[in-house]
Amino acid sequence: MRNAALTLGLIGGLIAMIIGFFGFGYTEVLRAHSEVGEIFGPVDNPQLLRTASFLAPLLAIAGGAMARARALWGGLMMLTAGALMYFAFGFGVFTMFPIGFCLIGGLLAVAAGQPDEPKVHF
Repeated sequence: MRNAALTLGLIGGLIAMIIGFFGFGYTEVLRAHSEVGEIFGPVDNPQLLRTASFLAPLLAIAGGAMARARALWGGLMMLTAGALMYFAFGFGVFTMFPIGFCLIGGLLAVAAGQPDEPKVHF
């Protein structure tokens, strides 16, 4: 289960990184050229979008990498990344897979916490 959590966290983080590039880039374009917002739509909270564009992929990749050694910490990081992507970007055609990968990977990592090794999480 730890290997599956590692794989799902890395894949979800890489897809989230692509979404993050577009999200951060769109807020930069809106900041420089406000007329683009009139055509394609404004952003309600650009600071949330920028923060999530940076933190969500970082948490997903780091959580996936930590899933083998520290399953609880890695799982919580992946669950946080999935929730952050959902609140910042919403659930749509481009975000459903990274959100799903992060949430399922986080649940697998948390569930694999104790039975695999006698090592404690903290």
